[in-house]
Amino acid sequence: MSNKLFSDEEIDVLSKNKYVKSVSKRVITYTDDFKTLFIAEYNKGYLPTQIFIDAGFDVNILGNHRIYSASKRWRKSYRESGELGLRDTRKFNSGRPLSRELSVEEIIAKKDAEIAYWKAEAELLKKNRAARKAGEKRCELKAAIIFKLIQEIISKYNFKNMVSHLCKVAEVSRSGYYRYIESSKNRDVREQRDLQLKEAILKAFNHRGYKKGSRSIKMVLENEFNLIVNRKCIQKIMRKYNIKCPIRKANPYRRMMKATKEHTVVPNLLNRNFKQEVVGKVLLTDITYLPYGASCMAYLSTIKDASTNEILSYNLSNRLTLEIATKTIGKLIIQHKNLLHKDAFIHSDQGVHYTSPKFQKLLKEYNLGQSMSRRGNCWDNAPQESFFGHMKDEIDSKGFSTFEELQLLIDDYMEYYNNFRYQWGLKKLTPIQYRNQLLSA
Repeated sequence: MSNKLFSDEEIDVLSKNKYVKSVSKRVITYTDDFKTLFIAEYNKGYLPTQIFIDAGFDVNILGNHRIYSASKRWRKSYRESGELGLRDTRKFNSGRPLSRELSVEEIIAKKDAEIAYWKAEAELLKKNRAARKAGEKRCELKAAIIFKLIQEIISKYNFKNMVSHLCKVAEVSRSGYYRYIESSKNRDVREQRDLQLKEAILKAFNHRGYKKGSRSIKMVLENEFNLIVNRKCIQKIMRKYNIKCPIRKANPYRRMMKATKEHTVVPNLLNRNFKQEVVGKVLLTDITYLPYGASCMAYLSTIKDASTNEILSYNLSNRLTLEIATKTIGKLIIQHKNLLHKDAFIHSDQGVHYTSPKFQKLLKEYNLGQSMSRRGNCWDNAPQESFFGHMKDEIDSKGFSTFEELQLLIDDYMEYYNNFRYQWGLKKLTPIQYRNQLLSA
């Protein structure tokens, strides 16, 4: 105890400080909040005298000896008992240990404080387990989530002096927790910004009724909404708000039967040289299955320009006959005869439709060459396979009960794909925009 006595004027000055619990001529008692603040600031590297000055104390009134003694006493208590050692649970307590035995009221108050500590610890562990269980992956929680749990517990039960204890239990940094609290305003600003960006991304995600991935969303935002957003930022928002793009599934159907002996397989003239930057020259074709209704099946045949990705012709049928392929060729000639290159050729797999003598004769009549993928090698016709995969991700044919409804869906999707679906590999243009750019060049 310091020999320095406080005058009436000094007592009046000290009693006005919010960190002073009581003061007399010989003794000054500090609040628990100040003791906790002192330890936190001291651990950051601040000197005891500077901490007292920052808290509004007049060092000349307190004296260096009193400050040094209080600092030494609090640091020792904190090392031995944590923040519990800083709590003042005794009536008329000056902060120094008593030589006398505690009264019944003081024992009860001390036990209540210990119970509060165990209650806070149990609550934290309970919330921690719940947060881990709610996560998709069994991994360590982010520090920000733990800080949020600690903040909720402290505010709910008014455990103001348990920050260090809870941080120690959760194995996180106490200084990190205080930084988390101080940055709450910045987090709120970021959250509002992310919510606004989420709305824009959702509009692009559902634009014209078809779901999209981050690349398509970026291109739609730029071209349709005049909004430039970094793709990584789009991916972050999609992960944060669980906006999931369609993921292509493996084709559950096997390829069609092998060509019979009377059918002819032609060489692979393309050799995967898809992008020749010539409109109407490399034409890819294939047939895919589209289930609809309870147990019905439709078949879609398409012809795709490999250079522009434009679907030049398509035919939907409920029968898998040779006619589905020949009609697709007929529509191509009617609709895009002037667009075809003089050296145009059709590239397909070795399916029974394309090895058919009738189909090959039809191509010769229209002066179209023919090329075929190697046997069992889907990569030789990869862009066409890719189109079917993306289409099935973006439409749900099973949701339609009649063939007529499915036909309307396919017509709408083809218009969307050619005119409104921006593609990363086409300089972020739609197929028709890219085709017009090639023709103008």
